[in-house]
Amino acid sequence: MPVTHPEALREILTDTRTIALLGASEKPERASNGVMAFLQSRGYRVIPVNPRLAGTRLFEETVYRDIASIPDDITIDMVDVFLDPGRTDPIIDAAIERGAKVIWLQLGVINEDGAERAEAAGLTVVMDRCPKIEIPRLGIPVVK
Repeated sequence: MPVTHPEALREILTDTRTIALLGASEKPERASNGVMAFLQSRGYRVIPVNPRLAGTRLFEETVYRDIASIPDDITIDMVDVFLDPGRTDPIIDAAIERGAKVIWLQLGVINEDGAERAEAAGLTVVMDRCPKIEIPRLGIPVVK
């Protein structure tokens, strides 16, 4: 069952250090762009993932084609997904394979079957929420 309790969300956002952000965009009007900038301003390392932008840089980070192409020496704590729900199954499978601790599906992104698969593999799942909203709501301090 996806996490909704404030204390559980607080624990996720306090323990997380590195986030792979799927659907990263260079366009300032896109939600993923604003969320990436916000998360970086709060001390998280955010690794942008977008096959169209692979090899470029976004907010001082290299953009990767997919989760599998992120170098193994980068530990991914959370995978934050800004994709249509119908495109999330391979992302969830890649997060499981990579050993991420959390799969976070953004506002409007709901995949119950994928959530069950991720939970069965030991991942914590958050759906239909945004860390940019949850961090100030929960009073999460800047991570160090």
